[in-house]
Amino acid sequence: MDGMYEDGTGLLTIGALACLTGVPVKTIRNWSDQGLLPPAARTPAGYRLYGPDAPARLEIVRSLRDLGIGLAAIRSVVDRERTVAETATQWADALDAQIRTLQLQRAVLRSVAARGSAAEELPHMTELARLSAQERRRIITDLVEDALDGVHAPAYRSGLLAATPDLPDDPTPEQIGAWIELAALVRDPALRAALRRLAEYSARTAPAAGEGSGLGETDTAGQEQAAVRVTDTAGQEQAALRVAELMRVRGEEAVAAGIAPDSPAAEPMLAELIAAWLPTQTGTPDPPAEDGPAARARLLEQLECAAEPAVERYWQLLCTVTGRPAPPRWHLAGTWTTAALRAHPRPSALDRSAFDATDPDRVLYAYEQVTRDVLALVAAVRPEDLALPTPCAGWTVRQLLDHMVWENLMATSIAEDAPRTDHTADHLGDDHLAAFADSVRAARAAFTGSGMLHRTYGPYEAPGAMIVQQVVVELLAHGWDLARATGAPTVLAPEVAEETLAAAHRIYGAAPRTAGSSFAPERPAPAGASAADRLAAFLGRDPV
Repeated sequence: MDGMYEDGTGLLTIGALACLTGVPVKTIRNWSDQGLLPPAARTPAGYRLYGPDAPARLEIVRSLRDLGIGLAAIRSVVDRERTVAETATQWADALDAQIRTLQLQRAVLRSVAARGSAAEELPHMTELARLSAQERRRIITDLVEDALDGVHAPAYRSGLLAATPDLPDDPTPEQIGAWIELAALVRDPALRAALRRLAEYSARTAPAAGEGSGLGETDTAGQEQAAVRVTDTAGQEQAALRVAELMRVRGEEAVAAGIAPDSPAAEPMLAELIAAWLPTQTGTPDPPAEDGPAARARLLEQLECAAEPAVERYWQLLCTVTGRPAPPRWHLAGTWTTAALRAHPRPSALDRSAFDATDPDRVLYAYEQVTRDVLALVAAVRPEDLALPTPCAGWTVRQLLDHMVWENLMATSIAEDAPRTDHTADHLGDDHLAAFADSVRAARAAFTGSGMLHRTYGPYEAPGAMIVQQVVVELLAHGWDLARATGAPTVLAPEVAEETLAAAHRIYGAAPRTAGSSFAPERPAPAGASAADRLAAFLGRDPV
């Protein structure tokens, strides 16, 4: 064989071994020096000679090196000190750890890029990302122990401690970003104060331990009753979750349908929510038995206590970190429900005459007349007018116009059976006239093309014509606001203003005028005031 040493021993020179295996001479020499491929002999001149087993041994070394295994570990394999399986297991575990590190580094870099983080943030972000699971849990434990110090609310405390921020082995940039935000949030005194308020409420309202058993802890029957109570409590928790979801759905439906929380149309929704909520109060101190002022006051207290944006964000971030589905955001629905409970502190029967006394054809005509005059007002608004204050407390002209566009978009979406809930978005854009005109065209097309004026909507079968009538009232009232803000005449849509005022009395006549309501107390209108002025006065504006 070419390259064999000439003494007839069958030994291979290093060059022959390189040609035979395709491994470079330099690499063979290095591995030989490391003890992975010891020469069988040397020539008189000192050159290495390798035995017939060298090619097979070299292939093993090369394969293990290709897998990233270190030279020392390879030597233990070829010297038969360890098996290939043992070495593979060790190095696979090491690779897993290395992969996790690389994945974490990648996620941090992606998060930095997505957040637009400053250079000063990098050390802290990197440190947080490298924390062990135990260290992350310690952060949450410290938060809970500090926030709930001295408050006896074991169930609430246990629930907080059970929700640990366990990042997966391969976190996404979103999960890393959520963990970094969560780590910052737990240092916020506002979160700690909010958690403490919730714990204190839990301590006040939780059933007393062993209540009603009259039995010692060692009594078998007493233990069985305690187990039943635990089961009942778990069932109540599930019921509470269902009620919360019902509140979210109904609240968003109300907002989408344009039902003001202090309007009579809000009452049936509240009655439904109270009926579903009452069973969840079983076992609490002095549980209300029926819908009434006490029940509504308690539910309002619970919702106000739970309305903690920092806590809501805390749970959303925890869910993102751990990969669990985030709880639905129900700030919108919660705000509506609490406002409705304040406005309706006791049950009242719904007067359906507000629903029924609506002529669809006349309502469409009123919409056309009102939007005609309001559109003329909008067209006269100059860019510098957008910052002017309006009779709507806290609203500028721009905010007022945005709300008017939203009214049209909301009604359009109801007509198209796709109610919107993005009322807080910017619907005006850079061209307020185009935005309003487009919304009017879309709404009118939807009213006539979908049959909305002759249909009913929602669980309480509100006539579509009445929903459009509410939009007419809103647009005429806000058109008056716009006229007052810009110094324009307030005599609007005289052909339909009187009947629109009458509709406002039917729809909103029973609405409470309490703090936080949609409408301030009715104002007196001067003699000879236009119907639009009297509508403004009825809805709490000063027409003088």
